[in-house]
Amino acid sequence: MAQPIPAGTPSVVPRLVVRGGNAAIDFYKRAFGALEVRRMPGSDAQTVMHAELQIGNARLYLADEFPGMGARSPLALKGSPVVIDLWFADVDAAFARAVGAGARVTMPLADMFWGDRYGQVKDPFGHSSEQRMQRAAAAFPSPAPATARTRPKRRTAARARPRSRGTARKKR
Repeated sequence: MAQPIPAGTPSVVPRLVVRGGNAAIDFYKRAFGALEVRRMPGSDAQTVMHAELQIGNARLYLADEFPGMGARSPLALKGSPVVIDLWFADVDAAFARAVGAGARVTMPLADMFWGDRYGQVKDPFGHSSEQRMQRAAAAFPSPAPATARTRPKRRTAARARPRSRGTARKKR
C-alpha cells in the first residue's frame, strides 16, 4: 500500500514554474547548492514536466511553463509576488555563489537591524530569493501570550453619548 505522503517529503512544497527548466535546474545547483532528487522530462524531451530539488533540508518542485495548462513563469507574467527565503551558515559565500552563477542583486547583502545578515537576488528565470543567516539574537521581543480579551470593549450607542449632569431622564 502506498503512503499518502511520500517518505522524506514535507507536507508543503513550493513549485517554481520556469521558462527553461533544464537550465533552471543547472542554475539552482550552481547558485544554491541544490541536489537533484528526480527529473521527469516532458513529452518533447526538451522540457521538464516535474523535477524535485533539495536545498538544505527543504524540498522544491520545478516545472517548465505550460501556458495551455495555466502554468506560466514569472517571465510570462512579468513578475511574481513570491519570494523564496534561503538560510545559509555562510551567507556571504552563498550570495557570491548565486551572483557568480548569474543571479542579479536586487538588494545588497548587509547586516540588518533585526539581527540577520540579509540580501536579495533575482534569478535568470524571474524568481526572487532572500538569502540570510542569523548573526544575532532576534531584535524583536517575543509576542505576549494571547489572552481571551484582545480587543478593547466596544461602547454601545447608549453608553457612547455623554449625558450632561443634572439632566433628568424622562419616564415613559
